[in-house]
Amino acid sequence: MSAAPSHGGRAAAPAAAPEPLLRLAFAAPLAVVAGLLLVTAYPALAWWPMALPAVVLTLITLVGRRFWSAVLVGFLFGAAFFSVNLLFTARYLGFVPWAALSVLESLLTAVFAVPIALAYRWMPRVAPGVVGRVVALPALVAGLWTLREQVVGSWPYGGFPWGRIGVSQVNGPFAEVASWVGMSGLSFLVVLVCAAAIEVVRLRPTRGRHRGRHLGAAAPALVALALVAVPQFPTTDAGSIRVGAVQGNGPAGYFDQRARGAVLNAQLAASAPLLGQDMDVLLWPEGGVDSDPTANKETSRVLRELSRRVDAPLLVSAVTARGSELFNSSLLWTADGQVGATYDKRHPVPFGEYVPDRAFWEPFAPDLIGLIGREYTPGTAAPLIDVNGVDVGLAICFDVIYDDVVWDGAREGAEVFMFQTNNADFRGTDENLQQLAFAQMRAIETGRAVVNLSTVGTSQVIAPDGSTLDALPIDTAGHMLTDVPLRTGLTPAVIIGPAVKIVLGWGSLAALLFAGVVVGARARGTRKTPTPEGADV
Repeated sequence: MSAAPSHGGRAAAPAAAPEPLLRLAFAAPLAVVAGLLLVTAYPALAWWPMALPAVVLTLITLVGRRFWSAVLVGFLFGAAFFSVNLLFTARYLGFVPWAALSVLESLLTAVFAVPIALAYRWMPRVAPGVVGRVVALPALVAGLWTLREQVVGSWPYGGFPWGRIGVSQVNGPFAEVASWVGMSGLSFLVVLVCAAAIEVVRLRPTRGRHRGRHLGAAAPALVALALVAVPQFPTTDAGSIRVGAVQGNGPAGYFDQRARGAVLNAQLAASAPLLGQDMDVLLWPEGGVDSDPTANKETSRVLRELSRRVDAPLLVSAVTARGSELFNSSLLWTADGQVGATYDKRHPVPFGEYVPDRAFWEPFAPDLIGLIGREYTPGTAAPLIDVNGVDVGLAICFDVIYDDVVWDGAREGAEVFMFQTNNADFRGTDENLQQLAFAQMRAIETGRAVVNLSTVGTSQVIAPDGSTLDALPIDTAGHMLTDVPLRTGLTPAVIIGPAVKIVLGWGSLAALLFAGVVVGARARGTRKTPTPEGADV
């Protein structure tokens, strides 16, 4: 005869660790499918809804997994996603850089698949009720996913925060939430909805035993509805600035064959239709000047004359030298030949604009490393300049994918952003459109208009709500003359963004460790508890 359950005596044994939802033979190929599906959420396809099933499939493959199987599944997902999403890195340099970056990102994804798998093993044992399963567990999983994005985006050598879930939603109904919680917060919320939906389905066979089953089942839909309903945080209208922006379509690529001054001449030719037009500033892209105007007297003279003829300052970009150091710089050039302000790129691209630990890496690929002859020094100045009384926030090329540059510019008082970039090394790939998606998301996140200007395209003037005000097609020389809105006031994303990242990322890791301690303590307590006499075991 079995003993009756006791309500006042010995505590019930903790729930057993869950078994995997899928055998590894099915989970492994499904992880590859999930990675490839996630690629479609980003430009050029930009099918933003595809991020949702991709995340769901990825999480399903990790439920109940142990250490090494979680590593394998995580690696396969990362390899499928990054090898395709980062294919543009092979455009000129070939297989080795593409493979190295894809494998690195995949390995980091594999490592951070383990905490997610542990969350699925531990949290149902710590909080087995409906709230624990539909709220606490999904929140922990989403936080750990966000932590992985943050680590990949900051390590090693400053990281490479490409392929964040948040940026995939730039054209979807959730995008405006970024103005409240930033891109990391948006990544968290999207993954939260997916993870909660999984738990609702998993609970259905036993939901009759849970009093809160109806609320639990509705939780993912309620969160998704809230994300759609939340409007963009409003910033304050502060007038407008008339910006001339020129896309010269010159031979600005690293390996482009060109004569001396060819890029400068292409920019001058494309600027000619703007002569005599009324404007507040003339903007050129990154690398639009192929000599150092602070050292080259002829280049300085040409820019000075152009500024005089358009009767406005120029915001140009060039490689500048100060002593033995080289910088990728934005320069405000005036008709008197003076540099009104300078901003140096904060995040030069490792293995693109400089080689970290060159002595270590060069033996592995001496021919490729040898191609990178320049060593750009990271800038330290605030990403902000004053253009005739208007505070303009700046970012140069991949600076735009790093939160700190854009947030610092907004906090310093930027009323509009001007992003200078050079996509010539990635012609014929999706890189320029993916970078443009970041620029659009930065507009929404900060409530500021953005002028995103490339040497070869795609260039756009983006409104504070992320919509397009003006544009130039790729691989076409041309210009824009646009009245760009100015805004003041900080969005919550800018104010609390760093705290959100700490709480979501490192807070989730702390919560996981706490859950592990609780599960371990309960297991030890169960082993030490003697079986009551007379119990039928």
